[in-house]
Amino acid sequence: MLVVDDSATDRRLVGGLLEKQADWKAIYAADGLQALTQIEMQHPDVVVTDLIMPRMNGRELVQAVRRRFPEVPVILITAKGSEQIAVKALQYGAASYVSKKALAQKLPRTVEKVLAAVREGRTQTRLMSLMTRSESKFILENDPDMVAALCSHLKQTMHCVRLADESDRIRMGIAVQEALLNALYHGNLEIGPNMHEMEYAELDRLVRERRERPPYCHRRIHVFVKLSTDEATYVIRDEGPGFDPSRLPDPRDPKNLGQPGGRGILLMRTFMDEVRYNEKGNEVTLTKRLRSKASAA
Repeated sequence: MLVVDDSATDRRLVGGLLEKQADWKAIYAADGLQALTQIEMQHPDVVVTDLIMPRMNGRELVQAVRRRFPEVPVILITAKGSEQIAVKALQYGAASYVSKKALAQKLPRTVEKVLAAVREGRTQTRLMSLMTRSESKFILENDPDMVAALCSHLKQTMHCVRLADESDRIRMGIAVQEALLNALYHGNLEIGPNMHEMEYAELDRLVRERRERPPYCHRRIHVFVKLSTDEATYVIRDEGPGFDPSRLPDPRDPKNLGQPGGRGILLMRTFMDEVRYNEKGNEVTLTKRLRSKASAA
């Protein structure tokens, strides 16, 4: 894990959080230029970077890594005052972000999510690249394990989509995962945006309780997937009460970046070419197109 920050104290703080996990080792760089040298020499699995740094900031580092090392995902650490850079960095290729005030709770989980996407992708690349077209439908109960299994399967099938490089496929996988998790927790189980602030045991208890109690237990998640060599479409619908999409604050607006809700929608809108909700707000369609077509649109 490469940690990039011009503050030695913050570098060690982030590195310490990462090294609490089994088999994770942190290496360090003080700015973007040092980070590029470290990537070339050390080949890290993931880069965790601050945004505001001298010589080369986080957004510029994301662009350089995307261009020179597209297989290495970059996770941003955001803080008050860096929101505009963070939005641009996500648009330019960062895989995810974590607010500095929530590092201890969210950084290890976010890194593990991104690493899982990378591992799954690499093992299936050759086989799935032979597929030219696929359509599939799934109906899931409110089971987090089944949602995780479907996420894994869908990430593997993305290798038949010759839309982009490995970095783009990682980002597509994260966008679809966020949509599925929204359908499960916010849609069918009606758990509010403050769920990310709950202790794991408390959230687990609430999820188990609602999975067994009407009306939540009768609801299902419906997933339709259509893949070809030049377009990928994911339609994800829950059976919850929905919401009014027109009232949803734009999560791409820097002032909304640190809000407790909307993180998943930010990642979906940034990583996919089109994100569209139905009128009820309980169905989202995610589309990714071949780059040349997306540019011409």
